[in-house]
Amino acid sequence: MQATQTTEKPVADPEVSDRPRAETDPGWLVVCWNDPVNYMDYVTHVFQKVFGWSRQKAEYHMLQVHHQGRSVLTRESLEKAEHYVHQLQSYNLHATLERAE
Repeated sequence: MQATQTTEKPVADPEVSDRPRAETDPGWLVVCWNDPVNYMDYVTHVFQKVFGWSRQKAEYHMLQVHHQGRSVLTRESLEKAEHYVHQLQSYNLHATLERAE
């Protein structure tokens, strides 16, 4: 009896990713919350300083914080998100970290 050779490639399981976990991780959200202490111009300034944003983008997020109570500022890896939260907190802004879904 002669063995047959198959040249078919195995079909990849669509539920299994071959990318490293860090690439498939949904990441972390940096959230800034409204507070009764900081002035709107100050919050805008801090966003520009920490993220390097234009005044327009910083004002957009500041207004979200002011009117909606919070704004998701960025989505990053855990290490980078923690860094941003600590920077914002060093300027006395109420910032937290949330797991992205």
